[in-house]
Amino acid sequence: MSQNMSVSIAGVVLKNPVMVASGTFGSGIEYSRFLDLNRLGAVVTKGVAITPWEGNATPRICETPSGMLNAIGLQNPGVETFVERDLSFLEQFDTKVIVNVCGHSLEEYLDCVRRLADEKRADLLEINISCPNVREGGIAFGTDPKGVEQITKEIKKIAVQPVIMKLSPNVTDIAQIAEAAEAGGADALSMINTLTGMKIDVRRRTFALANRTGGLSGPAIHPIAVRMVWQCAQRVKIPIIGMGGIASAEDALEMLMAGASAVSVGTASFHDQTTAVRVIDGISAYLEENGIGDVRELTGCVK
Repeated sequence: MSQNMSVSIAGVVLKNPVMVASGTFGSGIEYSRFLDLNRLGAVVTKGVAITPWEGNATPRICETPSGMLNAIGLQNPGVETFVERDLSFLEQFDTKVIVNVCGHSLEEYLDCVRRLADEKRADLLEINISCPNVREGGIAFGTDPKGVEQITKEIKKIAVQPVIMKLSPNVTDIAQIAEAAEAGGADALSMINTLTGMKIDVRRRTFALANRTGGLSGPAIHPIAVRMVWQCAQRVKIPIIGMGGIASAEDALEMLMAGASAVSVGTASFHDQTTAVRVIDGISAYLEENGIGDVRELTGCVK
């Protein structure tokens, strides 16, 4: 039977619903040696700011029994280098590009969004208001409904590309945050970012991360992410991109059935660089096995 794997996020059509999560894939330069980027629904770039950021002190990553903790601190070379190097590299691929934008202040977010307005290779913007490892900005906006609505509204005033707001799970009621983003004019939501965690090195009797705390990602957070996607899908009408511990087609299908229109593969790519392609093929096989002609039929099918 014929099969439609394409999905639409804010009017931008992706060839399939699988992308790669920001901060886990760079801009695909290194990963292009292991998989064909043309297979992906979209490449989501690492966070970029208007000026270069050094990030946090090392060590910045450590493993846990069911995932990893990171406290990179959104290290990036700044938007000018990003445009010249990363966006230029992505010109050669037939896949959508979602640029993740970060900032310490509202002005920094707006400056970066303005700079990206003329970049045709940036199909959508993902606004990172949810990083738990940056002391200023980001998380300060992402945990307060009024702050989320305000920053969304201000970005939407000037953005040329559709705007995806990336939500933090480190809140009491994530559906309230989702509603605030929708009220501010967000075109879509991206969720969830990492959960704040900590690991102590008992041999050295000190923190495993120089930042002390870090963002937990990987299999441990998957059930939480599915629950949060489902909650938000009941409360908002805009598309949701689900992420958090997706390592297989089954994980991705859970997200879709909970209400996500698309999914992102993150931490699993560190273990197996071809994970995203395996997930795409697995979803396609599921549709074939179950006589489903359109992947969009799965979105929110579990109420």
